[in-house]
Amino acid sequence: MSKKCKVGEIELMDLKKLTVGKHLTELETSILEYIIENIDTVLKMGVREIAKNNYTSPASVIRLSKKLGYTGFVDMYYHLLPKVKKTEHQSLNVDEEIFKYSLSDILKKNQKKDIDFFVEKILHLKQKYIFIYATGFSAIAAEYLYKKLLVLGKKTIIATGTDSIGIVESNLEDIGIFIVISKSGETQQVMDKLLSANEQSIFTVSFTKEEPNRIANVSDLNFKLVDNNELDDRNILPNTFFPNLLLLFEYLFKVFLDQKKLKIEE
Repeated sequence: MSKKCKVGEIELMDLKKLTVGKHLTELETSILEYIIENIDTVLKMGVREIAKNNYTSPASVIRLSKKLGYTGFVDMYYHLLPKVKKTEHQSLNVDEEIFKYSLSDILKKNQKKDIDFFVEKILHLKQKYIFIYATGFSAIAAEYLYKKLLVLGKKTIIATGTDSIGIVESNLEDIGIFIVISKSGETQQVMDKLLSANEQSIFTVSFTKEEPNRIANVSDLNFKLVDNNELDDRNILPNTFFPNLLLLFEYLFKVFLDQKKLKIEE
């Protein structure tokens, strides 16, 4: 499902990550598309008129809001509005403000105690493996993390969406930390692997967008980064999520090396 928001001939908006795992009916999907396409007027319309224009009852609109995790229609509207407007008004000649993000901004979203805890888990991981899983663009960042951990002397395995599920399942007993990367925090393939790790009581870590998402909710530890364009699922528009993810990785490595050096000195 997607709304046709374009720059030139490039479609920018994709709403499937808003609906994945929500089990919407065909009618509810149609209502959501209608709300997105008429985002400037639906608040004034109200639930009754939206329902009338979609040949259904007001209860269907409220049910849609609840399924998407909102308290009601108005709550849903005010959460969807900035996401839709940001994508509609975005251009490929993005303002340089987007690139002024820094490490201090990243650390505002993530507590120092969580960073220290993550590093300690890696430091004390001896015989077991760190397993990294990601798909799409996130798999590129996962590859970087994988190679960095290898040169730091940590036993690491990586798998992506193109790999057989057997790579994960056949190594579960040997995994000490399971790391996933998902910009949306809603990628079903990633969610499935994470749940498998949870069932085996493996410590799980996720790197996702800052807003509430399913993957963050089921992880033992979640690191948050700003996603400038949540509805740009194909990563067409300029977005600092992945650059800042790499910056966070480098900071984690710095803390790791600092703590390792301290332990040696002790």
